[in-house]
Amino acid sequence: MTAVITGLGVVAPTGTGADDHWAATLAGKSGIVPISRFDAAPYPVRCAGEVPDDRVAGQVPGRLVTQTDRWTQLALAGTELALRDAGVDPADLPEYDMAVQTASSSGGNEFGQREIERLWSRGPEYVGVYQSIAWFYAATTGQLSIRHGMRGPCGVVVTEQAGGLDSAAQARRVLRQGTRLVVTGGTEAPLSPYALLCQTATGRLSAHEDPARAYLPFDRTASGYVPGEGGAILIMEPAAAARNPYAVFAGHASTFDAAGPGLARAVRLALADAGLRPEQIDVVFADAAGSPDLDRAEAEVIAGIFGPRGVPVTAPKSMTGRLYAGGSALDLATACLSLRHQVLPPTLGSGSAVPGLDLVHTARDARVRAALVLARGHGGFNSAVVLVHPEGAAHG
Repeated sequence: MTAVITGLGVVAPTGTGADDHWAATLAGKSGIVPISRFDAAPYPVRCAGEVPDDRVAGQVPGRLVTQTDRWTQLALAGTELALRDAGVDPADLPEYDMAVQTASSSGGNEFGQREIERLWSRGPEYVGVYQSIAWFYAATTGQLSIRHGMRGPCGVVVTEQAGGLDSAAQARRVLRQGTRLVVTGGTEAPLSPYALLCQTATGRLSAHEDPARAYLPFDRTASGYVPGEGGAILIMEPAAAARNPYAVFAGHASTFDAAGPGLARAVRLALADAGLRPEQIDVVFADAAGSPDLDRAEAEVIAGIFGPRGVPVTAPKSMTGRLYAGGSALDLATACLSLRHQVLPPTLGSGSAVPGLDLVHTARDARVRAALVLARGHGGFNSAVVLVHPEGAAHG
């Protein structure tokens, strides 16, 4: 059974909806700004990729706004967009033929912080009843399942930045077991004081106050990454049931290796799963950690498999920040758009890229038949996905 991606629901710093996101990405319009969701002055991180509130307003019913964290609300909005994009009405399908498989990183931080503050300052009787579920890492999967009557196999993958790829791979497994449609992907909302403090423990966040210089993956002046909110929700279906798919989900592999050859192994296994050779890949969407050592390690993996400057490499997340559970899901959506429009999206900054990479600096017309998407999650998660143009296998 061939699994294809048929709908994209983007809610990201670069735009809401696939078309807006794609237009901003090709134009190099960054969504990284000084943090405005709270006073970030006491914290070492001052910039982030933000989704303006008006992009989500109206997409989520009022009763769910009071019950859920922003992270789930972003996914609810993204799912509405993705279903519409795929031309799917869940009411037309049997409830047990639809499933939800999402990625989560840290759950409902903003909701949890608000309720904990009420507990400390006013007492337990002021803590809302929804605190027991809104923070939970599986809350988004549960809310999507309930809202759309999707009672097939539902689950959540927790592999940090790699989660968007791993959740889509799980969606493919569910489709192969006979499910008719799967909602997958991920979102993140890590812009609250509590969440930001937790993130600084990695030592990988940029302290640069200039949004244009704060996150420069593969640049010799790179100083870390900035966090971002949002992500993408994808609709996956069997190819036989799809009308106008964006891409075939052709290959996937994941490894766990905190300090070793895990990323390279994931790439080779994903290529083998797709039945493709390295020379059949037309673009790599890089993990692009923004830290010199991690970027250098990824560049060495890419050069080792494809040859020095052997394949175009891009990192559109340079316009959004790293979105954790939503990051690689957004990369999947952007890769789908690259396949559809036959354009390689750019990487911002990076005027002095590390050696060995053919880094895409400006949007580039190209023949795009197969794309490789890479992701690494904090602690040792590695994941790779191969997407192929729906008209057929990659060129030989």
